[in-house]
Amino acid sequence: MSSVHNPSRRHFFRQLASRVEAATPVGTPWHPVLEAHAGDGDVLWSGWAGAGEVFVVGDEGRILHFNADQPGWHEQATPVPLPLHGIWGNQTDSLHAVGWMGCILHYDGEQWRRVQGGVVNDDTGRYASCEENTPLFAIDGNTAGEAWAVGDDGRILHFNGEGWQSEASGTRINLRAVACAPNGRVYAAGGEGTLLCRDVNGEWQPMDCPLSTGFHALLVLNDDELLLAGGRYFVDQGGFRGELVHYRHGEFHNLAHEAGLPRLRALRAYKDGVLLVGDKGHLLYLHNNKVHRLACNTHHDLMDIVTLGSGEALVVGDFGTLMTAAPDFEKALAIPHREVAAQSRWETMASPTQRQLWGLWQAHDGQMYACGDVGTVLRLDGEQWVALPAPDEQLAVHCLWSCEGSGLLAGGQEGRIYRFNGEQWQLHFDLHLHTTILAMWGTGPDCIYAVGDEGLVLHYDGLGWQRMASGTTSALYDLWGLDAEHLLAVGDFGLALRYNGKEWKEFNTGTEQFIYSVWGRGLNDIYAVGLSGTVVHFNGQRWHTMPTRLQQDLLSISGNDTGGVFAVGGRGTVLRLEQGQWLRETAPTEAGLRAVCAARDGTVYAVGDRGTIVRRSA
Repeated sequence: MSSVHNPSRRHFFRQLASRVEAATPVGTPWHPVLEAHAGDGDVLWSGWAGAGEVFVVGDEGRILHFNADQPGWHEQATPVPLPLHGIWGNQTDSLHAVGWMGCILHYDGEQWRRVQGGVVNDDTGRYASCEENTPLFAIDGNTAGEAWAVGDDGRILHFNGEGWQSEASGTRINLRAVACAPNGRVYAAGGEGTLLCRDVNGEWQPMDCPLSTGFHALLVLNDDELLLAGGRYFVDQGGFRGELVHYRHGEFHNLAHEAGLPRLRALRAYKDGVLLVGDKGHLLYLHNNKVHRLACNTHHDLMDIVTLGSGEALVVGDFGTLMTAAPDFEKALAIPHREVAAQSRWETMASPTQRQLWGLWQAHDGQMYACGDVGTVLRLDGEQWVALPAPDEQLAVHCLWSCEGSGLLAGGQEGRIYRFNGEQWQLHFDLHLHTTILAMWGTGPDCIYAVGDEGLVLHYDGLGWQRMASGTTSALYDLWGLDAEHLLAVGDFGLALRYNGKEWKEFNTGTEQFIYSVWGRGLNDIYAVGLSGTVVHFNGQRWHTMPTRLQQDLLSISGNDTGGVFAVGGRGTVLRLEQGQWLRETAPTEAGLRAVCAARDGTVYAVGDRGTIVRRSA
């Protein structure tokens, strides 16, 4: 399990001194989450929270699940009776759990299945002595969907989005922690002061740590800056002594070598500091260069911290321990309707029109275009938007599309499509019906599709446009495709049509709300947005509703290769997807936003009512 990286805490971390002093207990007392029932003698090892749900994993393959939309804790069926030590995922319908005997489980939103590990010897019925059964203790991943799991004997496994492969770590030391950094690096830590870094080329390299601390946890603070926690056994003290280590730019500093801390098991960014847990019920808070002991009224070993979208947290541990400081756990779990001002970089751009803007398009050469009412077509030249000649001053343009060799195509009212050759527009197609074309998509100049009102679907084969049978008379608002044999059109009452290269068939999205826009990274990662803040996600097997706590309609969604996914809608609504949760960002407008485009360079543009144009810097 990993917490969301928060750049706003960098200033605090950079002020860490070479030593941390102990302080008296502070803060609100922590108390058990009474609704959760775990085995009294079992350890809860880790957890994950996102999109209004919590998963907690522990001994005997136990997985406890809480869903804010269906209150109450429930124990999920799992395929192995083995302890599960770590859990990670970008969203609730694609989670990975790792544990004893090298077991790796995957959750698709409906059930858990064993991927590997837990191999049994057919002759004896016991677990086999093989590399695949090497115990795993931690897992973390990045926003692109890659993940790394670490365990005994220096074992490191990499999930590339499709399967798990072993990576050479260069060590036989037991590894207990792993964390992904925003710059693409991955860190792993373990016994005897072992710290490894995976560079952008995929090679693991040792980092020369002069300390012999047994690391159990690490937190990425910034590029090339870490906080590590663990402990060492001292014979003269007859037990473990906890240690907190700060690493920055090649230098290691023991921050708490005289603070009398217990062995530390986990640490997470928490509010304005860092929350730490350890043996014998030690719950600590690092803030302003001091370690504060928090009241939690337990002497059981604490194993991990699960941060919630509200900023609160859960702590899990031995004897089924599950605690929080939040007065109301369910409210703490709810994804807040908060603005992310510190991370928002939206600004207003000067617009040459007051007309309503309906669409955005980035051409194959990187050029950005916008379109709207009364034939409005705009092009971004440097930092300024300029108006192109209107295809038809009487008709609205709702969508644009282009590829190399096609010219710029504009579709809109009256079923007309125009083509721009760089100087003037020419009528490319006329349906001769009062039907509006709302979206276009294609694979090349001789394979283009268009959809619109009344179930309209058109196809261009390089010679002419032909109408296709769609099987519906409902409006189709948007179109997304992977290739000529995999297209998806969305519309009224949750309608989705899937094209397989031969025919269009209805595809149930699991909602009855109008769906206005669709976008995906691949066939197993598709998002659609619509009426009253509706967001649904397809993971390759089923659609799953994602909570947004919005009342405003979401009218457009777009993403780019850098991992950013954005949705926009009424009253200047802007959402950004982060770690499986939709966070609201502050837009500099109250105008309705009708279209969004995440450009390939990471910049995001949105347009809407009264000619509004806003931009988010990369």
